[in-house]
Amino acid sequence: MFANGWFFREGKKQGIFWAIMIYLVGAINDVLMKFLGDRLHTIEIVFFRFLFSGIAVLIPMFYSKTNLFKSAIHSWHFLRGALGAISLTFCCFSVNTMPLAENTIILFSETLFMLPLAIIFLKEKIGGKVFLATAIGFLGLIVMFKPNADNINIIAIIPTLAAAIFAVMNIMIKKMVDSKEHTLTMLFYFGLYTTILSGFVVPFYWTTPNLSELVLILLLGVGANLIQFFIFLAYKATTASNVNPVRYVELPFAILFGFIFFGQVPETTALFGSFLIIFGTLLLSGSTKPK
Repeated sequence: MFANGWFFREGKKQGIFWAIMIYLVGAINDVLMKFLGDRLHTIEIVFFRFLFSGIAVLIPMFYSKTNLFKSAIHSWHFLRGALGAISLTFCCFSVNTMPLAENTIILFSETLFMLPLAIIFLKEKIGGKVFLATAIGFLGLIVMFKPNADNINIIAIIPTLAAAIFAVMNIMIKKMVDSKEHTLTMLFYFGLYTTILSGFVVPFYWTTPNLSELVLILLLGVGANLIQFFIFLAYKATTASNVNPVRYVELPFAILFGFIFFGQVPETTALFGSFLIIFGTLLLSGSTKPK
């Protein structure tokens, strides 16, 4: 299977495989950020994640036979970097203030934001169920905010905003992949611009990492690059509509890791909200047909 390059062909199965890898590594990175958040500030964690992810791609870029530093779409790289710095800061903050499973469930709403964007910008066709599906999914988000509780879950706004920005970034990735921009070029400039932008504020929140934290930070940076690399492969293999429903494999990963490492058990409200979000986005996905 490896010999004939099955994993790197275009096809729905290949896209789904790489999508599963995206969310496995994403769940592991959430665990790493939560461990780091015990002592380090969110801004510092995000800064190091971007720095190490940028450094990790320099060696293969220098040894490439072509000039991978050259790009005709620097404005896109900068914009994606700016959005990445904001969204990852939101995500890191929510990971350290919410149970892993609840944070993951809310981030599922990325699909609710992304599929309408895919319809508009990627010209993917929709069926008549789209409005109902979107309404059901966003109802699940409202449930996650616990509107009938004594204390409304205001913190849930943060991962919701992160999900919306991730959706925009994924549309940008799809367009950049389609324009034949090299994967390493995209990884490098994302790491460069996000490091620069987050670096402006990190001195105000600095705590010198110890050796164990540096190891976790290095793993976080490697994981960040793997996520992007897998995203590129998934979108190269198949359509956004096929990739997005696989998002939900991250929930069992998050529940398992949250229980093993932090003793977290999801609340009934969170599980009900996740059901609505998953049902709505699967319905929405089923209403789209690749052009």
